[in-house]
Amino acid sequence: MPSSSAESARPALQATRHSPLEDVQGVLTGCLFVALAILIFRESRLLLGGSAGLAFLLHYLGGWRLGTVLFAVNLPFYVFAYRAMGRSFTLKTFCAVGVLSLYTEMLPGLIAFERIDPVFAAIMAGLLAGIGILILIRHGASLGGLGVLAIYLQKTRGWRAGTVQMAGDCVILALGLLVVSPLQVALSILAAGALNLVIAINHRPERYFGA
Repeated sequence: MPSSSAESARPALQATRHSPLEDVQGVLTGCLFVALAILIFRESRLLLGGSAGLAFLLHYLGGWRLGTVLFAVNLPFYVFAYRAMGRSFTLKTFCAVGVLSLYTEMLPGLIAFERIDPVFAAIMAGLLAGIGILILIRHGASLGGLGVLAIYLQKTRGWRAGTVQMAGDCVILALGLLVVSPLQVALSILAAGALNLVIAINHRPERYFGA
């Protein structure tokens, strides 16, 4: 009982919104983590889920520039982002995808991997992507794609967003068998597990007081 009375005596923490400068820092930093993950994925010929996975498929199949494709495939999803999450979220997401596309084209000129173990690449890239996405979430942004479509369908049709996201990711990874080996698809699933583990453990709004 003494512990409960001590807890009740503590002052309540008040949520404070991020300033515009903090949001800019968050988008630039979060996208840099994700861009580094994408570089590792590309060097290991692995796949991501969501719109990034679709961009990888088109990149592998057609040889188009990954950053350009990543930006283009997200364009249709901004409609769903606006309807489901509002103008501020959509604007931040548009900026985040643009920054990520730019980083994706820039990083190969700044860093190169002579050798990288594929299992380590899958786990490390998944963790980096998860950290980057978590930063974006905490600053009211995302990387668009299937995630916002899933949220939109949940709000308008009552479909579970997690189920829609998982189904989309499974389709993209299954299509990956057309361009990469079954082992690389399996490693991509491992990377997806690492990514989602980071978000599941660390994205706890009741423990985080920024907005």
